[in-house]
Amino acid sequence: MSAQTISDQVVSNQNVLNDNPLTVSFRLLLGLYAIIPLCLLLQLFDSWFWQGFLQQNLPSSPKQFLLFQIIFGTPHIVASSILLVSNTEYLKFYKMKIILMTVAITTVFGVGSLFIPYKVLYVTVAAWTVYHVLKQQLGVGRGLYRLPDWVFYLLLWLSVTAGLFVYVGIFLKNSLDAQQLEWIKLSAGVLCAGLVCSALLCERYVTTQSARYFLWSNVLLVLSTFYLFVQQYYFLAILLPRLVHDATAYIFYVAHDYNKHHRQPQNFMYRYAARCHVPIFIVLPLCSFTLAFALQFYGDNAVNAVTEFFFGVEIRKAITLGLLGYLALMHYYTEAFTWKQGSPYRRFIAFSK
Repeated sequence: MSAQTISDQVVSNQNVLNDNPLTVSFRLLLGLYAIIPLCLLLQLFDSWFWQGFLQQNLPSSPKQFLLFQIIFGTPHIVASSILLVSNTEYLKFYKMKIILMTVAITTVFGVGSLFIPYKVLYVTVAAWTVYHVLKQQLGVGRGLYRLPDWVFYLLLWLSVTAGLFVYVGIFLKNSLDAQQLEWIKLSAGVLCAGLVCSALLCERYVTTQSARYFLWSNVLLVLSTFYLFVQQYYFLAILLPRLVHDATAYIFYVAHDYNKHHRQPQNFMYRYAARCHVPIFIVLPLCSFTLAFALQFYGDNAVNAVTEFFFGVEIRKAITLGLLGYLALMHYYTEAFTWKQGSPYRRFIAFSK
């Protein structure tokens, strides 16, 4: 789910609230940021009492844990795709955009990869990933703090740029020398300082206490990620934004599907779930987690077996890199407009404090 998006209007009119009995609670969304002090306490306890046990034994990236990928990252991307394709009216509505983006992805990352350097493609995807994650979080709160556009985008771009330096510093650290890594830390630190100063200066536009909490929670999300990166707790640094982002997305997905299907199932997935007496709340999470598990664990081997049997050709990572990579890029693209005010999705979303 993305950003600017969900925040265009915070609370819809009374008719929308009546039509959508399940609302998205800003208190619940704010509660997700409790992971920040928990991770910071974990890091402090590890430094003070556990002699750096976690730092030495946690992987340098959550992606090294297949279990992590099955819980975070992949499922919410799969859920976004299921939500889009299982509702044929959405698929028809956005058909042309999906076709054009598919052509663009194939051209840039298929043909383009033959002559565009790997690091350029990697940093491009990293920037898009960080932008997607942080724009969602800042955008969700935008309806609360109602910042002028220039203020919102100032905070957004400072956050994204700092986040990109952290991302590159973590995932490309093995290909960087000591001086380059120090330069990345310095740049990210300066941007984080600029983010704090900008937030302090722009706080006068925030009129409510709940909005102030949400604004500073997003600032702290960036600052704590930078701090954990500098302290070399790379797993925790990536876990923070990943957990907040994915959980926020699922809250919107589940609220949407409940409001759309609770009276009368509108697609095959929910009609079948109703016959099996499966609660609406768990249908999309259950389907997306199951599919993510199957694709991550068995997808590549299944494709390899088929291509070797019929064509005598081995295709490596056709699913984990090819299909899931395509779905991730398409997710970043479609979530930028599918949740905007006036979109078909938003008919089934209402907000509450």
